[in-house]
Amino acid sequence: MSAIDDLATELAKLPGIGRKTALRLTYHLLKQPPEQSKRLATVLAELSDRVHRCSVCFNLTEADPCGICRDGRRDRTVICVVEEASDIGAIERAGEFRGVYHVLGGRLSPLDGVGPDDLTIRQLTERIQSDEIREVIVATNPSLEGEATALFVQRQVAPLGAAVTRIARGIPIGGDLEYADGVTIAQALSARRAM
Repeated sequence: MSAIDDLATELAKLPGIGRKTALRLTYHLLKQPPEQSKRLATVLAELSDRVHRCSVCFNLTEADPCGICRDGRRDRTVICVVEEASDIGAIERAGEFRGVYHVLGGRLSPLDGVGPDDLTIRQLTERIQSDEIREVIVATNPSLEGEATALFVQRQVAPLGAAVTRIARGIPIGGDLEYADGVTIAQALSARRAM
């Protein structure tokens, strides 16, 4: 195999990158000055050395605990449970949530061999037992696996005394009912609130 094929093969392993896109990226890198490719290689090599999981919430961070866990202005009585660290960024961009997080590290998926022991659910229950948590917001994705994970988390957390809530789902702002699927409309109707 050539160096071009080797790089394209590795790039194609990334999510959302197919073989054609991987080849386009490879050829783009070859057109750049060698210093740029070397800088990219250095940054990639340093990534796994510098970034690790927060010992409290399992977010990806360079400092332990992460910046959110260290922030004294956060409401530590409310935990938002997400599937992946990347979900935190989406919630933070909204600017509305002021609690702390807990990253599960995935979602239950028996077909993929992912069970409860593969996620950080035990660590979540330990946090709830040791801290004064009043609410756990489950913010898993609205997929079949995400819903199963949410239900499992709810069953594990509810006996510990904290209120368990689920993020609402429904029609996006600017969306048209005409184009929404039936499940989305049903979720929007069941999550309705007074005006």
